[in-house]
Amino acid sequence: MIRSITKSLMMAAILAAAPLAATAQDFNLRATANSNENDEDYDGLIVFKNYVEAASNGRIGVELFIGTQLCSNGQECLQGVADGSIDIVIQTSGGTSGIFPFVQVLDLPYLMADDRVAEAVLANGSPFVRKMQQMVTDGSGGALRLMTIGNTGGWRNFANTQRRIAQPSDMEGLKIRTVVADLPQVLVQALGASPTPIPWPELFTSFQTGVVEGSKNGITDIMGMKFPDAGLQYVTLDGHAYMGALWFMNNEKFMSMPEDLRRVVVDGFYQLQQATFASPKRKSIQAYEDFVAGGGDLYVPTPDEKAAFKDAAAPVFDWFRENVDGGPEIIEALNAAVAEAEAELEEIRAGDMN
Repeated sequence: MIRSITKSLMMAAILAAAPLAATAQDFNLRATANSNENDEDYDGLIVFKNYVEAASNGRIGVELFIGTQLCSNGQECLQGVADGSIDIVIQTSGGTSGIFPFVQVLDLPYLMADDRVAEAVLANGSPFVRKMQQMVTDGSGGALRLMTIGNTGGWRNFANTQRRIAQPSDMEGLKIRTVVADLPQVLVQALGASPTPIPWPELFTSFQTGVVEGSKNGITDIMGMKFPDAGLQYVTLDGHAYMGALWFMNNEKFMSMPEDLRRVVVDGFYQLQQATFASPKRKSIQAYEDFVAGGGDLYVPTPDEKAAFKDAAAPVFDWFRENVDGGPEIIEALNAAVAEAEAELEEIRAGDMN
C-alpha cells in the first residue's frame, strides 16, 4: 500500500514538472558586482533581475554573483565579459580606466553641480552616453556593450583623519588614498596633497596605521566600511565627482536574443539605472546622521571656497586632454551635455516656480 502511494506521488510530481520544462529559460544571464548586499550595485541588480525575469515571462533568467566569485578586479571582470564567461558586470571609472582610459571623464572634478544635472547628462540615449557607448564598442572590437551609466555611492568628497578641509591649502601634505587610475592621482597632486594608491580592502588598516590620512569617497562607503572607527573624522562636502557606475554586457550574448527580449533587457537596465540613482540618496541620510552622531566633522564649503577648489583643479583638465586617447572629444561631449542639461533644468525650474 505504501509502495503504491509512493509510486502515485512520484508520478504526480513528474506530471506537475512537465509544464515547467516547456517554459524553461531561453537565456541565462550571469551578472556580477565586486561589492556586497548593502551596496547600490546590488540594489540595481535585484531590480534588474526581477524586472527582466517578469517582463520576459521567465524566458530570461538572471544569476547574481556578488563579490569576487567570478572576477576580482576591473581588467579581469571586463575580460570575462569580453570572452563570454560573464554576461554583465558593473565597474567604476577607476576600475575601467586601464582598458578604456577615456571613461575617466566621469571623474573630472567639479563639472556637474548636483544630482539633477548628473542624471540628465547620464540619461539613457543622451548624446554623451551614446558617445561613450560608441567608444566602448569601438575600443573593444565589438565585444563589449555599455548598457547604462548609473551611480554607486553618491558623490565623491574629501575625507581625512587630521583636520577640516575648507580650502585647497588645507590639503597640503595630506596622504590621500586613490585608486591606481591616473586622473585621481593628478587631481590630488593639483590640490597639494600626496596621492597614495591603496587597495580598497586595505584602507581601514591604512587609516589606523597612518599609511594614508584621507580618501575620496561617498558617505555611504565611509560608514559602510566603518572608517570613523579607524580615525576618519573629517568630511568636506565638496562633491568633486559623481560616482558613476558603468554597466557592461557581452555584445554577442545581447545580440543573440530576439528583438523582443533585447527590448526587455534594455528596459531592465533603465530600471537598474533609476534604482542606483535613488539608492544613495536614501542611504546617505542615515549615514550622515550616524557620522555626525559619532563625533564626525561635516563641512559644507561656501560657494567661494567651492570655486577655489575648482580653480585649483584646472591642471587636471589639461592633463586629460594631453594624455588620454580621445580625451578632447569626450570632454567636449561632456561639457556640451552639462551645458544643455543646466539650461533645460533652469527652464523647468522657472516654469515650476511661476
